[in-house]
Parts: sequence; structure tokens; C-alpha cells
Amino acid sequence: QKPLAESGGGLAEAGGSLKLSCVVTGRSFITADMGWFRQTLGKAREFVAHITWNGITTHYADAVKGRFTISRDNPASTVFLQMDALKPEDTAVYYCAADFDPYNPVDYSSEHKYEVWGQGTQVAVSS
Repeated sequence: QKPLAESGGGLAEAGGSLKLSCVVTGRSFITADMGWFRQTLGKAREFVAHITWNGITTHYADAVKGRFTISRDNPASTVFLQMDALKPEDTAVYYCAADFDPYNPVDYSSEHKYEVWGQGTQVAVSS
């Protein structure tokens, strides 16, 4: 069983919504900062959103601010990414990532902060 498993991707029309989920198994989810990243073919993976272990603090990339919402359900060991007002440029493979090190000083927007990654889920937005 993979430690991080994303679901909820698919095809949406521009202006529509999708909600991604990422379930964490086999590790202590409640102490993990979680992030969402995305990647399109030929481009580097880019930061989308971050949430602290307690859910109090969130951060977003400028490209998604005001449209995407990251949240978590600690008893269910799940992190979510609610994506509204989708645009064709949101088309990408979306990955969730976990940072289980409470003393990790790396910035939340860096891939290097996160040591465990999901397999990714495809999101496609049509114009």
C-alpha cells in the first residue's frame, strides 16, 4: 500500500470545480505538513498549496490564490485540494507530498521540504 494516494482528478470545463484527496497511510499524518504540487509535460514541478500539521496555516501559489483551497481531516489522515474556477492552464498532474520532519527548515514551496510523494492524479481542464 502506497503511503500517499491521490484521487479525484479528471476532466472539467473551464470555470468548473474538482476536489482532490490524498490519503496518508503507515505514517503519522497528524504531525505532517502537507503540500500539493503540479507538473505539466516538459516543465518543472511547481508548488500549489501547503498546510501545516495543525491546519492553522495555509499558503498558496499566486496562480491559484482565491480559487483553490487546501484543507485536512486529521482523523481521516486525508488532505484535500478544492479547485474552483478552473482554468485550462490548471491542466497538470497533481501530486500530494508530506513532510514528517517537524524541524525541517526548508521553505514550504520547495520540493525539497517533502520526503514522501504520491503517484499523482491527472487534472484536465477544457476551454
